[in-house]
Amino acid sequence: MYRSRQHKMIAGVCGGLAERWGISPTVVRVLFLLSCLLPGPQFVAYIIMWVIFPKAPAASAPGYGYSYGRR
Repeated sequence: MYRSRQHKMIAGVCGGLAERWGISPTVVRVLFLLSCLLPGPQFVAYIIMWVIFPKAPAASAPGYGYSYGRR
């Protein structure tokens, strides 16, 4: 599970969940906003996922998979 680099608005959590589940990031964002109308720790869960989930690897970045300074 990764935070999305492409479908990122704040931290990429909803985009990452959408990529994982194979649905539109807009659907995940709307569901999250609707869930905020209900009592519960939705914002705390978002912040926890922001901290725990790493960013998706930049596969197209130059030097991807290369350890700089080490041979």
